[in-house]
Amino acid sequence: MEWYEEEVRGIERKHLENPLPPGLVVFYGSSSIRLWDTLTEDFREIGVLNLGFGGSTLEACAWFFERLVVPCSPRSIICYAGDNDLGDGKAPDEVLTYFRRLLDKVDAHFPAIPFSFMSIKQSPSRLGIADRIRRTNDMLRQELEERTQRYFIDVYSPMLAPDGRPDTSLFLEDGLHVSPKGYQVWRNVLNTWRDKIF
Repeated sequence: MEWYEEEVRGIERKHLENPLPPGLVVFYGSSSIRLWDTLTEDFREIGVLNLGFGGSTLEACAWFFERLVVPCSPRSIICYAGDNDLGDGKAPDEVLTYFRRLLDKVDAHFPAIPFSFMSIKQSPSRLGIADRIRRTNDMLRQELEERTQRYFIDVYSPMLAPDGRPDTSLFLEDGLHVSPKGYQVWRNVLNTWRDKIF
């Protein structure tokens, strides 16, 4: 996990220097969260905190949970991660193991607040692992359906074009990261869940 240390320490320093009020909605996960530049504006009436860190995997999200999320005392957690695990060659069963590890930490520290997981997106650059993405999403959905106040939020389907392939307008030129238009899709999807997750 040494690869993430510099960025994680930077986040920790920032919060020490500028203490945050408790009770924010924490968005946690990979660069798809970190690069959501309009997050605060998109949910200005909610009170949100962006705790994304670049390139992070579900494994890393579980590893750094106590350092990044726990000190913030959130009222809700929304997570996006997992496609970097798959992109690194991990199997769906391995991703599920990391996900359960993260859920165990959420349950231990915040058993009474909502935890929401945004499904792994199908990006144009990762069409080669489409089957593994779908399989992993199915497994993570089933895992959350068995838990209270734990929600699986589908952003996979709304990011597909009518032909079933990724809508390229929702992604940046790298074919991996989300475009401003894509983030508006995410905002709209999350707003349909607002009574449960915010």
